[in-house]
This record gives sequence, C-alpha cells and structure tokens, in this order.
Amino acid sequence: MDLLEFARGPALEWAAYILVAGTIWRIVGIVLLKEKPDYSEPRKPAGFGAALKVIWTRAFTAEPFAKATLYPKMMAYVMHIGLFGVIFLFTPHIVFFEGWTGLDWPGLPNSIIFFLGVATVVSAVALLVRRLTNPVLKLISNFDDYFSWFVSTLPVVTGLLIPVRIGLRYEDLLAVHILSVVLLLIWLPFGKLGHTFLVFVTRGTTGMVFERRGAKT
Repeated sequence: MDLLEFARGPALEWAAYILVAGTIWRIVGIVLLKEKPDYSEPRKPAGFGAALKVIWTRAFTAEPFAKATLYPKMMAYVMHIGLFGVIFLFTPHIVFFEGWTGLDWPGLPNSIIFFLGVATVVSAVALLVRRLTNPVLKLISNFDDYFSWFVSTLPVVTGLLIPVRIGLRYEDLLAVHILSVVLLLIWLPFGKLGHTFLVFVTRGTTGMVFERRGAKT
C-alpha cells in the first residue's frame, strides 16, 4: 500500500469514525452536564425565538465595539467564507461528497476556488499575526488556539500546492493534502474547532437564558 492509497483509504475512513464518535461524545457530554438551579423569577418565557435572535445578532459586532474589531471581524469572515467555498464548492470535493452521500450540487470554476484558497490563507496568517502581536490575545492564547489554526489552515495550503507541484509527484502532494484533512477531522471534535457544530447550540442557549432573565440581546 503506497502513501496515497493509505491516505484515501484507512486513514480517511478512521478519521471519519473518530470525527463522528468525537462529535457524539462532545454533544452527549454537554447534554449530561448538571444544570444549576435558577431560583429567580422568569422575566419572560424563554422560547425558540429568543435562541434564533441571539444566533442572528451574534453574527455581528455590537455598535460600541464595531470600529475596534472591524479588522479581525473582516479577516474572520473572509477565512470562514473562503473555507466554505473551498470545501463545498470545489468540483473534486463535490465528487468526493457525492461518493459518500449520493448528493450532488454545482461547483465554482477552479480559478475562483484558487482565489478563495489564497484569500483564506492570507486572512488566516493575518489573524495569527494579530494573535501574536496583541498583548491581550497573546496572554490568553494556548496550545488549542495555535494548533486549531494550524490544522484548519494546512489543508488549504497543501491543496493550493497541488497544481503548483513544486517538483513533487502529483500523487505525493495529493496524499499529503488528504492526510492534512485527516488530521483536521481527528482534531475537530476535541478542540476549539468544535464550535463548527456547537456554535448555534451555545448561542441559542445563551439567548434563551438572557430572555428568561429579561436581559437585552
């Protein structure tokens, strides 16, 4: 078995198992957490609408902080939109997802995908530089922050290198790219990248708690 065969076979398969098991483990752990009793009288009924409201409003920065956080917010949006486009709108990736799920959808031209990939890497580097140079961010950052940045950026970098070749065989570059995705899938449920599937749950819960207490959201 060569490297490419291993990467697209056992490595990717086991990464998918770990991703699913880790995600279930993370969600079950949250569900089983003991909730502290709240003896205060509810100001308002906490409904599903309150959850949706905070999910929406937290996508934007509050007015008093908008100017100060404009740069990192823009870079974060560029990175997330770029990642979405590269992962789900690149034709070879769509073919891969179709093989697993049977679903198919239109993709973007390769030139646009390449541009999105470059924009994603540039924005990721910009956010890393800000984290390393901002005294507060540098103080509160830990291994999880840096490793999560590494494993989410590496697949984009290795994917951009495939058409460039840099003197290596296409098969070797593709294998390295797939293995970088394997690393991402394995780490995703256990670190801060878990916000990929928890962000709406946590924001929705916050909205319902705030609504019950009568806090402005």
